[in-house]
Order: sequence, then structure tokens, then C-alpha cells
Amino acid sequence: EVQLVESGGGLVQAGGSLRLSCAASGFTFDDYSIGWFRQAPGKEREGVSCFRSYDERTFYTDSVKGRFTISSDNAKNTVYLEMTNLKSEDTAVYYCAVDRESCLPILLVTGLHDYAGQGTQVTVSS
Repeated sequence: EVQLVESGGGLVQAGGSLRLSCAASGFTFDDYSIGWFRQAPGKEREGVSCFRSYDERTFYTDSVKGRFTISSDNAKNTVYLEMTNLKSEDTAVYYCAVDRESCLPILLVTGLHDYAGQGTQVTVSS
């Protein structure tokens, strides 16, 4: 059974930092691209970042470039999203997602990714 379990969300002041984790099980971790999308209240889902396993390339949406860093620990089957200089507009539920083919379904949030977790809430107070 495939499982993606996010953790690390919480309440932080603007300018602060959080590190999200996504622990994966039930599939061969390094065969998949893995990333994050988010959904803020009343807004559409937005792709945030993705780690493409086969060449270890990373992708970020423009609004988080320079502030967020995605990394993968294959030995732990875990992907991390280090978030710094957080802004109120980063407030959202953050979901971890994987896709065997590419990062596109995750970054474009097409709903066609293979699996996604239940999400973790990030709240940034201004």
C-alpha cells in the first residue's frame, strides 16, 4: 500500500522558517518524481516544487524561488521542503505528491499525479 505522510507544518511568523517532511512507503522511492503542491483557502491548488529523481533536477514555482529548497533522502524514503522567509501568502495546506513519469502533473496540479498525501497545514502570521 502506497503511503505519503506529511509532517512539519505549523504556525510561524512572517520571516520565519519551517521544514516539511514527506515520508513515503509502498513503492520504489527513487523511481518516482516527488514534490509539493499547496492549496490556500478559497484558492486553486498551486504547484510549489518538485524533485525529478532520474536526474535529481529540482523545480520551483516563481513565488518560492530563493526561499524554498526541496531535497530527497533516498535512504529514508523521505523528501523535504525547507521553507525560509515565509510570507503570509504561503499560508496553505501543503500536499506531497509523486508521479512515476515526471514532475509535470505535480507542478501543474493536473490531478493526474500517481499519489498524494493528506496534507499538512502551514500558517504564516503577519
